[in-house]
Amino acid sequence: MSDLTLHLDTHLCDLCGGCLAVCPVECLFLGVESLRIDQEQCIRCELCLPACPVGALSLAESVEDAPL
Repeated sequence: MSDLTLHLDTHLCDLCGGCLAVCPVECLFLGVESLRIDQEQCIRCELCLPACPVGALSLAESVEDAPL
């Protein structure tokens, strides 16, 4: 079983901060021009996914886990 990773579509994200308000472990940070994700701190609870009004966040298998 591979690990899931939180992904951000920077073209969709409008930096509204909705995901920040619901994250129980505060693994999301607003940068100057984009949202930053601390993957090691993220617990994959998925609370941020419906909190994003533009659907910029998703969970997917991490690239490192993909078969060659």
